Amino acid sequence: MTNELQQVTKLADQYNIIPIVRYMLADTETPIRLFQHFAKEQHAFLLESVEGGVKWARYSFIGTDPFMMLYGKNGKMVLEHNGEKQVFDEKPIELLKAQLRGYRSPSLPELPPFTGGAIGYFGYDLLQYYENLPAHRIDDLQMNDLQFMFCDQVIAFDHFKQQLQIIGNVHIPHAATNADIEKAYNRAVAKIEATIERVQQPITVPVTSGSSIPVDPELGDVKSNLTKEQFISNVEQAKEYIRAGDIFQVVLSQRFSIETEVDPLHVYRVLRTMNPSPYMYYLKMGDEVIVGTSPEALVKVNGDRKIETRPIAGTRPRGKTPEEDKALEVELLADEKERAEHLMLVDLGRNDIGRVSEFGTVRCDSYMEIERYSHVMHIVSNVSGKLREDKDFFDAFLSCLPAGTVSGAPKLRAMEIIAELENEARGAYAGAIGYLGFGGSLDTCITIRTIVFKNGKAYVQSGAGIVWDSVPESEYMETVNKAKASLKAIRAAEAIFGNRKSSADQAVNADYYVTSGEVL
Repeated sequence: MTNELQQVTKLADQYNIIPIVRYMLADTETPIRLFQHFAKEQHAFLLESVEGGVKWARYSFIGTDPFMMLYGKNGKMVLEHNGEKQVFDEKPIELLKAQLRGYRSPSLPELPPFTGGAIGYFGYDLLQYYENLPAHRIDDLQMNDLQFMFCDQVIAFDHFKQQLQIIGNVHIPHAATNADIEKAYNRAVAKIEATIERVQQPITVPVTSGSSIPVDPELGDVKSNLTKEQFISNVEQAKEYIRAGDIFQVVLSQRFSIETEVDPLHVYRVLRTMNPSPYMYYLKMGDEVIVGTSPEALVKVNGDRKIETRPIAGTRPRGKTPEEDKALEVELLADEKERAEHLMLVDLGRNDIGRVSEFGTVRCDSYMEIERYSHVMHIVSNVSGKLREDKDFFDAFLSCLPAGTVSGAPKLRAMEIIAELENEARGAYAGAIGYLGFGGSLDTCITIRTIVFKNGKAYVQSGAGIVWDSVPESEYMETVNKAKASLKAIRAAEAIFGNRKSSADQAVNADYYVTSGEVL
């Protein structure tokens, strides 16, 4: 019996899913090149992170071949496992919680924080299962309320050591004998070895135009689900609710769309270069692909039960020169409206964290710092606490969903007003994307600065926080500026990799054209 098998057998007394690992030198590899081995699969993911806009986080995570899928909508949840589908009339979070609580996994110091678990997204409207909230009148994208891949094998790209960790998991059967454990161990080893063989195979690199990423690509025909006049009218109606005392703030959004045939992975490659962010993701789930570079954590829980959320509110466009950029930073930090809005959302974050934290542990670790991205800069704070012993990461997650930065304050009344003023359901936008580990770790971001590819279109949604003295024109322009990086990444990818539809092929629909020369 090998030392590793001995360790697995010992751990099987307490745990029923146990990670094992093999290492590969990766000093000539990149996460993108590695992911291209799996990009044609029906289900695959790539998770990356850049800290402070300049430094790669230690790990990128890659995975495919989920052993289970969980998804659903309108109260009907589907669980796919071992080639069978089961349908449940159950709240989505409760079913997800039941599945994950069936796993007990050790936290091993030599391994990264994520060694396997559920990867996917929570939709914005998930809270309708838990609160008496109205539905949007139109649900044209028909996205699931949540959708998760359960993966028992993960490739961790260690940027610090320049190596791959191919992590498999040994599934320990109930009342397993040593022989049962050895069989399960051998299956996990065989799966790891097959993956190692796969990543060692040569791959075909897509042909590019040979040019660099266009600095300012033409956007061409971009459509929105709202005219400018309709958005401004929504802002005015929201201000009426604020004046009446219903709410202090509400986040109103519009959804842009582009018809395109470009490969979403090419768009992700451009986006991660143009707009590196703390949360970067490529999620392929059948006919839906979600690509994004979100700056904002929703909630994070680590192995020490520390819980964090990271409010972002207050925005300015980037300056054309360093001097103009600095002047815009000074202007943003001096703007009383922006400061008041940010303080309100920090307080909301403290309340959300406080509901599930030990008394006296909630603190604001950083307050009103500036973070810069490709097209905008933001005011950012960080709130943390210690998760109570009677709570788990699902409680932490639900206490923060959706973030006040994409809904408003008070949160529930703001969501009612959003459902009234925004005709179309938000789908994945303003929900959350991330992973829930077998070992109890959770890391999720707010689904903003994100592109949804579906049915030959790319959708980008962005919002602005409305308060009592908001200028409607300025709020409209804020939504436009926030969407620019994602929209330009699509056009840049088309310019580099080709495969763009001509304007003659674009179908006319009920969406509204945005005149690129005026606003984008």
